[in-house]
Amino acid sequence: MISIIFGKTKPINYIIVLTFLFIFYWIVHFMLFGKIYGPEEVIGQLLVVSILFFSFFLVNFIVKRNKITGTNSFAILFYALLMVIFPETLADSNAIFSSFFLLLASRRLLSMRSLKNIKFKVFDATLWILVATLFYDWAILFLLLVFIAVYFYQPKIKKNWLVPFSAIFVFLMITQCVLVLSNNQDFLLNHYEFKFSPNMVYFSYWGHSTKLICYVLGAFAVGLISFVKLGKGNIGQVVNMRLIAMAFVIGVILNVLKLSDHVYPIMVTFFPATVFCTKYIESIRRANIKEMILMASLVVPFIIFFSSMALK
Repeated sequence: MISIIFGKTKPINYIIVLTFLFIFYWIVHFMLFGKIYGPEEVIGQLLVVSILFFSFFLVNFIVKRNKITGTNSFAILFYALLMVIFPETLADSNAIFSSFFLLLASRRLLSMRSLKNIKFKVFDATLWILVATLFYDWAILFLLLVFIAVYFYQPKIKKNWLVPFSAIFVFLMITQCVLVLSNNQDFLLNHYEFKFSPNMVYFSYWGHSTKLICYVLGAFAVGLISFVKLGKGNIGQVVNMRLIAMAFVIGVILNVLKLSDHVYPIMVTFFPATVFCTKYIESIRRANIKEMILMASLVVPFIIFFSSMALK
């Protein structure tokens, strides 16, 4: 049943996922976190939801345009299910905005596979990552991904290695101009502190630590299976998968550095994990086994979510 619905790309799939997400978003805010918003705050939250919706379309565009996955809607399904497993990330608007801009950066980096307009893509990706750092300072670690992409695709052209620095200069100039006009010149110094002060109380709670460890190990496992299934038949896809794997590792590091009671950056790892899960599902040939795994993938997140609510 699930493979029949999401095994193809149809508009109804977006309607199902986005309708569920819209309802789930408010359930998390009102019931899980007990938040109350005034009329003007609701408008701000609707903007956050809109960015979240655009993220789903962006995820689907990236995997289809770069032929990372087949013609199905499993990617948006898994992306939504990860939010059910980690509902707290929906309460952190910085996570949603930062993830969105990192997706824009990933789109440009993965499109380098065509070997066309490499310098423009490197510049754009660097710029989007720097915009993401305005929400999480440690997102600057994703600049490593830009240099890794250059190394994978066109390492012998020296100018490619210098392009990120020109993007950094442009970003600093534009940001400084905006800050001067808004009379907030101290923002950069106050924001980019790069502190490592994790909340050990948060990690000591078994529900949080166990869930995070299982998620990371599970993503690594399905990612490894995906690599094995790819083999050496498609070099382009293998390189893309390596880049996505590095994005996941950097995302996990960012999560450890930044995670606290009110900051939940785990969403920055959702896109790589989504790709791993989708590739794994596509590698299963037997329809009955695929359906069983999809059913488990649908049920388990809700069990985790309701368990979290019961223990809260």
